[in-house]
Amino acid sequence: MEYRLRLAKRMLFNKKGSLIGAVLAVTIGILVIHVNFVIFQGLFDAIVRDISDYRNGDILVTDEADYIDKSDLSIVNWFERIPYVEAATPRLSSTAEMNMTKNGKLIEETRIPIVGIDPFRDVRASTVHETVSEGSYVFSRNSIVLGSNVARDLGGAQVGDSVKVLVTDRWGEDQIRRFTVSGIAKSPGGQGFDYTAVVHIDTLRDMMNRQGDTGSFMVKLNDPTKAFEVKEFFLRSFPNDDFIAETIEESAEEQLAGFRSGIAMINMIGYFGMMSSAFAIVTIQMMLVNGKTREIGVMRSIGAKRKDILIIFIFQGMIIGAIGAGVGTAAGLGYTFYAKETKMSFNNSLPLEVTYNWEKIIQTALTSFVLAIIASLYPSYRATKLLPVEAMRTV
Repeated sequence: MEYRLRLAKRMLFNKKGSLIGAVLAVTIGILVIHVNFVIFQGLFDAIVRDISDYRNGDILVTDEADYIDKSDLSIVNWFERIPYVEAATPRLSSTAEMNMTKNGKLIEETRIPIVGIDPFRDVRASTVHETVSEGSYVFSRNSIVLGSNVARDLGGAQVGDSVKVLVTDRWGEDQIRRFTVSGIAKSPGGQGFDYTAVVHIDTLRDMMNRQGDTGSFMVKLNDPTKAFEVKEFFLRSFPNDDFIAETIEESAEEQLAGFRSGIAMINMIGYFGMMSSAFAIVTIQMMLVNGKTREIGVMRSIGAKRKDILIIFIFQGMIIGAIGAGVGTAAGLGYTFYAKETKMSFNNSLPLEVTYNWEKIIQTALTSFVLAIIASLYPSYRATKLLPVEAMRTV
């Protein structure tokens, strides 16, 4: 077996151009899969990260039928007694109409999402406050933070401007209140509250005539892997209430379902690309067989069996696969490292959430290695069909 491997290496390395071409084919196939994974999986994970950080937390608690009528303090205290929980905060949502006078002109906007937050708890459970690029976060009952797109649609609202907000309460009555803009929120990729207005939760409760009611609780964990465990514990602790508790994967399922399908399709395209590299190996191996006709004839003349010839060329496929998998994986890891360290984004949009998925990395390397061996089977079989006399005659 050892002499066959030495022969395979000698025959392969004597044709350095063919070897480099075959290794490049495998390397490019692996690199394409790594690049696709970094970009598309990184974008998917970034969206999940921002939904978790800005809107849903690691666990989102809502009521099955209506608003939650238990006190904020009791729910928050219950969660924060659990060691895995970092913080919990209440939120209330509605839709508003807004208008403001800018340069003597009245500008009106309708159907703007408005979120009521607890300023003291929200900064611990979410990172929305970090997206305030101008001014400060909500700090009083008459202050409002406008998303950058809302501020733009209102004619370029700025910190210190006065905005009139209309909300329809639970009885269908219009409630109007004037707010002072305390900040403008702008998040990378617009995944935050760029299209939303943020006010104090008690102010929104007054306007909606829902004193004491809460729309949802956003729960942030210091160990997100414990989300399912904490969620189940919460539901068991309140069996007589109509609570719905969802992990980030469950609460954002509708938003992420289409994206998952897209990632699966991109991965499939990547593996088709890897199969194309296998065809390149077949072509190169066939060229090696044709170029080694004399050597094959000599080996057969001195007693080498067809099995020996088959094994020699399969060894060549294994060598190509091993080198290509190694170089391709190294190139892919290099690209991943670069994307992670530079916090890669496109056109200053959403920064990718880049991770090293070792299971995926090993799977890709093994797949390319196996495909290289499979691709060498037909050329190896062709080599065994050469008869010694016929092989020598072609020289």
